[in-house]
Amino acid sequence: MLMVGLTGGIGSGKSAVARRLAERGAVLIDADRIAREVVAPDTPGLAEIVESFSSRVLAADGTLDRAALGAIVFADEAARRRLEEITHPRVRSRTAELAAAAAPDAIVVNDVPLLVEVGLVPTYHLVVVVETAVPIRLERLARDRGMDRAEAERRIAAQADDARRRAAADALLSNDGSLTDLHAAVDALWSGRLLPYERNVRERRVAPQQAQLVDYDPTWPRQYARLAARIRHALAPADLRIDHIGSTAVPGLAAKDVIDVQLTVATLDEADATIAQRLADAGFPRMSGEWWDDPRPAGRGRWEKRLHGSADPGRPVRLHVRVADSPGWRYALLMRDHLRADPGQRSAYLLFKQELADSAPESAGSPTAGDPWFDEEYLRAEEWAAQTGWRP
Repeated sequence: MLMVGLTGGIGSGKSAVARRLAERGAVLIDADRIAREVVAPDTPGLAEIVESFSSRVLAADGTLDRAALGAIVFADEAARRRLEEITHPRVRSRTAELAAAAAPDAIVVNDVPLLVEVGLVPTYHLVVVVETAVPIRLERLARDRGMDRAEAERRIAAQADDARRRAAADALLSNDGSLTDLHAAVDALWSGRLLPYERNVRERRVAPQQAQLVDYDPTWPRQYARLAARIRHALAPADLRIDHIGSTAVPGLAAKDVIDVQLTVATLDEADATIAQRLADAGFPRMSGEWWDDPRPAGRGRWEKRLHGSADPGRPVRLHVRVADSPGWRYALLMRDHLRADPGQRSAYLLFKQELADSAPESAGSPTAGDPWFDEEYLRAEEWAAQTGWRP
């Protein structure tokens, strides 16, 4: 199954997105609804809240007075954290039960208001963020919930800001327009990304990768960081080294829009036995066939590795699994760091790629390992490493 995290600031319209995804066929798990269930009358959760915050958070009928509790916790960070200590473990446990009950081919959407704040981003195959301008959110909170402006502003300030949520987003849905516009964006996400992503994960299939050379995207490092966190979560408690490598790791360098990631392992046999399946479950299936790196200088055999890709059609990835301190592992890091450190070589490589793209469009500016440029760059990089004392 595909696990999707859905979040957005209060008043953003996240619930409208959740309803639309459920209409399309998603299994919806509503964290707010579960949060109410775990503090219903006669539950251990409610008893612990009363013990922590006194009976003033109880309504006359014995239910939780959420407004009274909200007035306390949204004005006091320590109180809010105490409430989270009580409710979040219970919500996570119930969420896991509901997800486990879903069909193997389900797309499970977890509607979690505080997904970013509590660090859940790496636990999903994909995170969808609904973003709406603050003035529009304030207007909605006043109109739909009867919330006064000061209280609405406090609630918004207590949550992650737009920049932090945007950094966590694999897919960003703007909700500044009409409901029709929002539904169209959700439908496109469902059919163009979520459905094929789920199928690819279930069938252990890598999504097609585009080969077009594009300008440097300053969000590539941020996208890598999300991928690395997801991989690290999938492999926990193992704490393996993960690096951003390749052209997308070099600021200012045009590249194919494919994030190259290097995962460091002790042996490839161990990776096959203990890591490959977990990577596939997390959305990074192994590519079929044998894969290796051509050595530098050329003509000295080959450097064996494993290669995984991304099941997500919206984010192509090449995940290179290499043995620590092996020649291919070292070369990937050396090449990256030398190009980062030497603007002249970075410019030369960019010119080389652009000339290649102009002369052979089918290559998309992607040099082959046999190009003499790589041997020349390898010698320059080794000289730079010796002069600077570089270590991988």
